[in-house]
Amino acid sequence: LIDGGPGKSVLAELSKVMLAYDRSIDAVLVSNPDKDHIGGLLEVLKTFEVGAVLEPGTKPETAIYQEFEKAVADEGAKKILARRGMKVVMDETSPADEAAPTLIILFPDRDVSGTKTNDGSIVAKLTYGNTAVMLTGDAPESIERYLVLLDGANLRSDLLKVGHHGSRTSSSAEFLAAVAPAAAIISVGENNSYGHPNQETLARLQAAGAEILRTDQNGTIIFTSDGVSFQRE
Repeated sequence: LIDGGPGKSVLAELSKVMLAYDRSIDAVLVSNPDKDHIGGLLEVLKTFEVGAVLEPGTKPETAIYQEFEKAVADEGAKKILARRGMKVVMDETSPADEAAPTLIILFPDRDVSGTKTNDGSIVAKLTYGNTAVMLTGDAPESIERYLVLLDGANLRSDLLKVGHHGSRTSSSAEFLAAVAPAAAIISVGENNSYGHPNQETLARLQAAGAEILRTDQNGTIIFTSDGVSFQRE
């Protein structure tokens, strides 16, 4: 599970994709510890047995973050600082198989404990066979451009989880050119007070040739992969 939204609605969404008797989650990844990413994870930790929690290492001085850290400790979940180069192989039957579903951490590549939460966001690439999804958290354009310098064409992915809910501070033209996604998914609340997604960002996504999908317009968005291509359900 990557992030949990601001409130309890994550539980209803999980019930749509998990069997009723399945009360465990192997790993939770926190792209950044702001309320709109971890608020719902408090409910997840109460409801499910969570094996591990991956965090970027940013430490905001907020009550919700302190509450979240206490909930993780009470759960007894293994805490992992996500760092560039880490690979989480999500198929224990064949951990050495490069075609297995694998989450590759691209950022942070350093200690981000003293940085702003968005600047320290986890950026990861989820691969399965020949398919890939780019997951960007709230990473700003400066981090996107840094990753373009580091990884170049290796950023290429079929799907892009659009950075920072479609804010104008993310989805730089350089990053979109490197990722070259067929579809760009924006996780955003309907009629949100921030005005997300930004019109300039939408224009850049359109110019990049990506199909734009938004949770405020499309509701829950599900793609499945057979390792060869993605199909939208």
